[in-house]
Amino acid sequence: MTPRRPLVVMLDEGTPVPAAAPFVERGHQVIHHNDVLDSGANDELVVATAILNQAVLIAVDADMRRMVKRFGAPGPTERYSRLSLLSIRCNEVMAAKRLANAMSLIEHEWDFACEKAARRMWVDIEPHKLITYR
Repeated sequence: MTPRRPLVVMLDEGTPVPAAAPFVERGHQVIHHNDVLDSGANDELVVATAILNQAVLIAVDADMRRMVKRFGAPGPTERYSRLSLLSIRCNEVMAAKRLANAMSLIEHEWDFACEKAARRMWVDIEPHKLITYR
């Protein structure tokens, strides 16, 4: 199954480069952090770049999850409400394998998020479970 709308992902600076492989293998577009931003760019700039490129941000640090939780909820501070996030919460060695195992879920959630403008995709990938927030 390939998603109806192309999937574009952007790797955060700390995300292991091999995490891009499952997306490339499925024909998706990958934006590497160092191709669009300087090393050490602050999180707000990383988020803004992902949103501007209509990309799903792949991050390993908990700061991105906190930003999405804090500022992404509907209400007066909807700064990041359009940020789609794949949060990798497992070690670097497992990241690419867990992403490859989760590709059908990721593509399904992307299709679901694209059905309405107010939706975004948020999936946490952990060593022994996948969590999706809608």
